[in-house]
Amino acid sequence: MENYLVHLRELNLESMVLRIILAMAVGGIVGFDREKKGQAAGFRTYMLVALGAAMTMILSRYMDVMITTSWEKATGLAGTKTDAVRFGAQVINGIGFLGTGTILVTSKSEVKGLTTASGLWASACMGLAVGAGFYEGTFIGFLLIIISMKMLPFIEHAILPKSRNMNIYVEMDSIENIGPIVNYIKKRDITLYDMEINRSKNDDNKNLSAILNLRLPKREEHTGILAKLSTLDGIIMIDEV
Repeated sequence: MENYLVHLRELNLESMVLRIILAMAVGGIVGFDREKKGQAAGFRTYMLVALGAAMTMILSRYMDVMITTSWEKATGLAGTKTDAVRFGAQVINGIGFLGTGTILVTSKSEVKGLTTASGLWASACMGLAVGAGFYEGTFIGFLLIIISMKMLPFIEHAILPKSRNMNIYVEMDSIENIGPIVNYIKKRDITLYDMEINRSKNDDNKNLSAILNLRLPKREEHTGILAKLSTLDGIIMIDEV
């Protein structure tokens, strides 16, 4: 078994086919989970990113071998030194344009797509590991990525709704409705760290929105606070961000 693993680490047709297929498989599985959640980057995107990263690393290995064997005389005459491993570094830098395209800031000043962007970056790194023949590292990285995307959301959903920190987005029909919201917060001994008010383009100061950064005096369900605030006059929409 150990000898066969050593064989797969070498640059031969069998190992290259295995690396490309493995990169597509692990990248596709991670992307499929994102696609099920309606994210912009999904099954095919992750698969292609991992495939491209693996191909880049295989190309680096190929060029490194060729420079020290068949191309040694030509590179010596040219008098230049080539570091083929730098191809992998360029993949890490280049994946940034894909990640940037998946990150969006909503009208509620809420950032979306960070997990997708980081998943793309991790998928590219995983593809580089596959291309280099680092199968053990690929398996560990793949396992941890799946755990992060599948298991950690359950932990977040169990902890965050009872966190003492809370950010609220509120839409109201008039600026006078800010008063009742602040009064309710003070009665509950809730600390108001910051409040950002965004006015509409209309001159009548209607259809305002505000983002409130709060800290609760004790751990309690956020849904109860949102439900109470939603009953106040003039509240059009309220949500936690």
